[in-house]
Amino acid sequence: MNQTLDRRRLLATAALGGVVGATALGSLAPEAAFAAEATAVEPGMPDPNFAEGRISKISGNMLLVTGSDTVLHSIRITGGTSIWKLQPTTFDQVAVGDGLYARGVRLPDGTLAADAVWVNIVNLHAHIASVGRNVLHLDHKGQHIVGHVVPRLSAAVYNGTPAVSDLSLLRVGRHVQVLGAWHPDTNEIDIATVYAAA
Repeated sequence: MNQTLDRRRLLATAALGGVVGATALGSLAPEAAFAAEATAVEPGMPDPNFAEGRISKISGNMLLVTGSDTVLHSIRITGGTSIWKLQPTTFDQVAVGDGLYARGVRLPDGTLAADAVWVNIVNLHAHIASVGRNVLHLDHKGQHIVGHVVPRLSAAVYNGTPAVSDLSLLRVGRHVQVLGAWHPDTNEIDIATVYAAA
């Protein structure tokens, strides 16, 4: 039976701490850049230069985002904003309903001028339940996740070695860490990088 994974639970797996930990396994290129620059924020206080949530409206170069805590964020996309959605991309690929994390500078009017936006990014620790043609079926804390292998894009990092396009060493039952992009309102992701032991 296909189970749709709750958006908040899936996005929560992409928390900053999980990606910071992933850097020990090897370079994560653009998908980990958002964890690299941490600003000094008093413990327990929200980071004013960070926003997360789901896009509810796009107007010109502004995104209206509803946070998982129901706080509304206005995020301004500039010519210098880097956007990641499985790979570096452009603003026209961002859609209403997408989840995101954004980092930038808070402007006097309260909007966040984004330096970087990560759309639908997920960072999952899971076990491989089965391997199919261009698909990995994953068990993530009891939830079934379908991971789609994207030709010429998905890569694997085995034992901390450089990323390769060969995913044939992935085995059923093995623990993996998967970075990818969530398909909103589903239990499916596109795979960017799989970290595994060979």
